[in-house]
Amino acid sequence: MFVSVFFFVLFSFSDVFAQKLAIKSSVANVRSGPGTNYEVLWQVEKYTPMLVLDKDKTGKWYYIKDFEGTIGWINKDLLIKMDTVITKPRDERCNIRSGPGTDNDVLFKAIKGVPFKALERKGNWIHIQHADGDDGWIHKNLVW
Repeated sequence: MFVSVFFFVLFSFSDVFAQKLAIKSSVANVRSGPGTNYEVLWQVEKYTPMLVLDKDKTGKWYYIKDFEGTIGWINKDLLIKMDTVITKPRDERCNIRSGPGTDNDVLFKAIKGVPFKALERKGNWIHIQHADGDDGWIHKNLVW
């Protein structure tokens, strides 16, 4: 009995901790503590992926980390389980292409820190869509 309860608790927590969730609202506040009375550290836009590290005792606030390793707190109702990525180019900008491969045309370029919904994955390429509707393909090494 103890072993089955232990595994249930362990796997219940692992569903939340160390998983990537995405911002579902157009803009969300990341705070210094678990509550609206805490300072807003920064704001994030729709589709920004966040790694959940922990939650508060009420279960309403998640302690998160972003793609740069910055940490803060966000209300769980602002997050959704969705496949998203955020640009992390080696240079200033990364190419968003018309198809999966460098032989396809560059549709536009994205700077570091632009979040996208991942629509499809094909080998090393990801078909992405921004909240404004722009879409294209990006190499997986250019995102987090």
